[in-house]
Amino acid sequence: MKCKLISVPVEQGQPVPGCALGPEVLKDAGLVAALRDLGHEVVDLGAVPTPQPRAVPAHANRLKFLPEVSAWVEATAGMAYEASADGFPIFLGGDHSISAGSVSGLARRAAEEGRPLFVLWMDAHSDFHTLDSTTSGNLHGVPLAYLCGLPGFEGYFPPLAAPLSPQHVCILGLRSVDAAEREALAETAMRVHDMSAIDRKGIAALLDSFLNEVRAANGLLHVSFDVDFLDPPLAPGVGTPVQGGATFREAHLAMELLYESRLVTSLDVVELNPVLDERGRTAGLAVELVGSLLGKTITGKRRAA
Repeated sequence: MKCKLISVPVEQGQPVPGCALGPEVLKDAGLVAALRDLGHEVVDLGAVPTPQPRAVPAHANRLKFLPEVSAWVEATAGMAYEASADGFPIFLGGDHSISAGSVSGLARRAAEEGRPLFVLWMDAHSDFHTLDSTTSGNLHGVPLAYLCGLPGFEGYFPPLAAPLSPQHVCILGLRSVDAAEREALAETAMRVHDMSAIDRKGIAALLDSFLNEVRAANGLLHVSFDVDFLDPPLAPGVGTPVQGGATFREAHLAMELLYESRLVTSLDVVELNPVLDERGRTAGLAVELVGSLLGKTITGKRRAA
């Protein structure tokens, strides 16, 4: 497989400095070597060039770095569209606002190919605020609402060529939801699995059900992996930790199942903050999990896809 690495060093979507260092630290932690060891070709496309802030109107809500984040979304979407013409794009963040760009570019490509894009959102948070509902003003909390075409983004974020169908989205590992997001989630067709569902049913059963839908629809599958999906003691290098996340084995099993499905066509790795990490533990685990997603087992290697 031809893996295309795309760095998106943006951190203005959240309040804690350090996320912009994530892409290079993931590479320093052995990402390229791990992928090549599995037999994949690796092409490093470098970083999305830092864009000029977009000219956007003033917003009544207190939104932080709106012109800058909007510009990153537009620039990342363009690069995602181009990179997805062939190969397996891997977007290295940066905070989760980058996914508003990566997924919108991929959705445009999928629409042109006549195939539905499905998204697995592995995250402690739903990121389902609109620009009007966010109380923090941090724009890493809005990408999924934007991608699903919720109102209020017009004129502030770039127009969507192909909004996601909510029924094609699955949130996995949820455990922190604001009141406005809870109300919005209750009204959507999106599939939402919190940690209680994982505890009760097991991560394999939940994932298998979603993957069967992707397969039946001949869909493309994008995985948006936020490092705070993991339990904080495992992955301390995140700016918005929430207790009670996925265990080491749950996370690896999820990635192994995704690999075995042969359905995944692109990936985000976001919210790694090396400044908060402990001796590179979080970066190292993230690289291990990407390896599992692309064919490596805990005890040995599978044949590369």
